[in-house]
Amino acid sequence: MKRRDLLQAGGAILGTAMLPTAARAQAAANHEFVVKDIVYHRDDKPRLARLYQPAGSGPFPAVLQIHGGAWNNKNRTDGQNTSLDLAAAGIVVLAIDFRNAPEAPYPASLQDINYGIRWLKAHAGEFGSSAAQIGAYGTSSGGHQVLLAAIRPDDPRYRALSLAEAPDMDAKLAFVVSGWGVLFPLERYKLAKAKGDETLAKSHDIFFGSEAGQIEATPALIIERGEKVYLPPALVFQGTKDQWTSVELAQRFADDYRKVGGTMDLALYEGSGHTFVNEHPFDPNSVKAVQTMIAFIKKHGSERRAQQ
Repeated sequence: MKRRDLLQAGGAILGTAMLPTAARAQAAANHEFVVKDIVYHRDDKPRLARLYQPAGSGPFPAVLQIHGGAWNNKNRTDGQNTSLDLAAAGIVVLAIDFRNAPEAPYPASLQDINYGIRWLKAHAGEFGSSAAQIGAYGTSSGGHQVLLAAIRPDDPRYRALSLAEAPDMDAKLAFVVSGWGVLFPLERYKLAKAKGDETLAKSHDIFFGSEAGQIEATPALIIERGEKVYLPPALVFQGTKDQWTSVELAQRFADDYRKVGGTMDLALYEGSGHTFVNEHPFDPNSVKAVQTMIAFIKKHGSERRAQQ
């Protein structure tokens, strides 16, 4: 099937209220895959994840996918077009539900994400991957959170949830990808206030609690403060017309990351705005962004890399 047909078929399957036990698709890359919901964690209720599982024994790179939604909205189905593309390319995707801010503010979502990373690493063999091939991908507010999770894998606040089957598993990633991430939350907060977007500004307030909370949880400022960080290879991408994160701020973060020894690819797509891949998946910039992401994941999540 062509990419457009695959996405339309996948959308019809995944958009239904009741997901079938498994949905199969065939991509141009010739990777058949299965899509199904699983429970990855139980607290006061089951926490679901949507698994996109390529057929075969692998070894496959794998990503934990973190949705956007201004820290307050959306769920594991956000950005499913990209999940389908990654699975079709032979990459395992586990897109998780986590506690959004109305249920529990920061750092609750980071606790769920840290747990999700450790859970996926512990269970990677079941999906034809390995713990050393696990990375993460997030968009918008998820792109912010995935970077936080990547650079602070050992933060005791984030590691608060125990993983019974693998208590010693760490949350270090082989790579991290942030798409149109809210790289500087306080700067977006100020923009939202200036534009009179009180709904968006309130989302920041609910999640972070204060402007000081936004500063504490800004990846670039964490690095600039000299905090101890873990720096997996990173891909950060966005459009040059992103209304919430300027090109200058993205470049500042990339410079910070590199100055302390990290490797970061910064990809800027001319003319594209916020959420461009999700909203316009067949736009040339979106297609190029996904292709770049696939190449990056396969490079840093390869079996060869895992064995080094």
